[in-house]
Amino acid sequence: MTPVAPRLYIVDEHERVRRALADRLTRSASVEVVGDSGDAAETMLAIHQVPVDVVLVEIKRSDGMGLELVREISSTRNGPKVIVLTSYPTDWEEEAARRAGAAAYLLKDLEPEELLKHILAEAGHRGSAT
Repeated sequence: MTPVAPRLYIVDEHERVRRALADRLTRSASVEVVGDSGDAAETMLAIHQVPVDVVLVEIKRSDGMGLELVREISSTRNGPKVIVLTSYPTDWEEEAARRAGAAAYLLKDLEPEELLKHILAEAGHRGSAT
């Protein structure tokens, strides 16, 4: 039986960033990008309508609600794992993100292969990438 690729949703206010991440990650065929959004409400609606295993979230948002979004996604019953993907890390933000439910806190300049390893590892914890 062929393993099922983890279903990934990307959340970042910058469309170019979302598209670049989707392009880089789908080249491997190890993940399926099922959607992306810059809007928190749209994100929550989408992850309730489409099966998602992992959500990549940039928590630095112009509305200041990035940690709340992580908390909301993480508290969803049988919801996806959340990986925070950020450009400018801070220790306090990493701690706050983990308390909000993030499974990982990573930098956007991470090599695609490393990011993919984290996505696959988190999807494996959910048992959906088997």
